[in-house]
Amino acid sequence: MSTLSDRPHTAVLVIDVQTGVVGEAYERDRVVANISTLVGKARAGGVPVVWVQHSSEHLVKDSAEWQLVPELSRDGSESLVHKTYADSFEATDLEDVLARAGIGHLIVSGAQTDECIRSTIHGAMVRGYDVTLVGDAHTTEDLTEWGAPTPDKVIAHTNLYWENHRAPGRTAAVQKTDELTFG
Repeated sequence: MSTLSDRPHTAVLVIDVQTGVVGEAYERDRVVANISTLVGKARAGGVPVVWVQHSSEHLVKDSAEWQLVPELSRDGSESLVHKTYADSFEATDLEDVLARAGIGHLIVSGAQTDECIRSTIHGAMVRGYDVTLVGDAHTTEDLTEWGAPTPDKVIAHTNLYWENHRAPGRTAAVQKTDELTFG
């Protein structure tokens, strides 16, 4: 149970599944397909989907690289949050969007595992949210050239530590796309 006692609802958060972010991502097609399935399940179950799009000097807003991948489409009624920091809450209206909808539990998917996903799940937890990471619906690019582990290990490690993460009055969990049900 989240520490946000007046927020009994759940939302799916889709972070940075943009052409220029996931173009070279590990198992891109499988992860995007899982996110598409997750979004479809949420919509069918009446669970809000919140989309997050990052922009920076390397990912210019409204450019081709900034757009959501063509396999995914945001329904016009679904919230879109624009961000410029790794944590989707920093300097955005995400908290306001979630508060208005009474959201206290986030189901998180997207990219990149080792930056925006990790920052956002931790940011959500410290703000009082319960957070479920969809273990087969997040990805990252290969950063081994700069000393990082291979993407499969980055993803596996993130799933491992989030599955075992704890905080007073909040829960952290990892579930696969096919394990999630809504409604």
